[in-house]
Amino acid sequence: MNALDILQYLLSNDLINIFPNLSISLRILLTMPVTVATGERSFSKLKIIKNYLRSTMKQERLTNLSIISIEREISRNLDITDIVNEFSIKKSRKVQFN
Repeated sequence: MNALDILQYLLSNDLINIFPNLSISLRILLTMPVTVATGERSFSKLKIIKNYLRSTMKQERLTNLSIISIEREISRNLDITDIVNEFSIKKSRKVQFN
């Protein structure tokens, strides 16, 4: 039995006058909004973590781009194909047998 069933039982059997405080408390209980504070807290923590990760990735990228910009002469002398080949060898998932 839930609160609504109890209130309807009190109304149908004319017990409202006998238990006035119970009927008032049941009506208050039924009109109160349900709060989900624990769920909201967990979602807000998730949002904080996502924002932190987003901002740190942006900051890290900005730092790397600024280093490249500052060291412009060195970056102009880099051979992009060698860098791509070296990166692909390190990240390759295939095992090469000789």
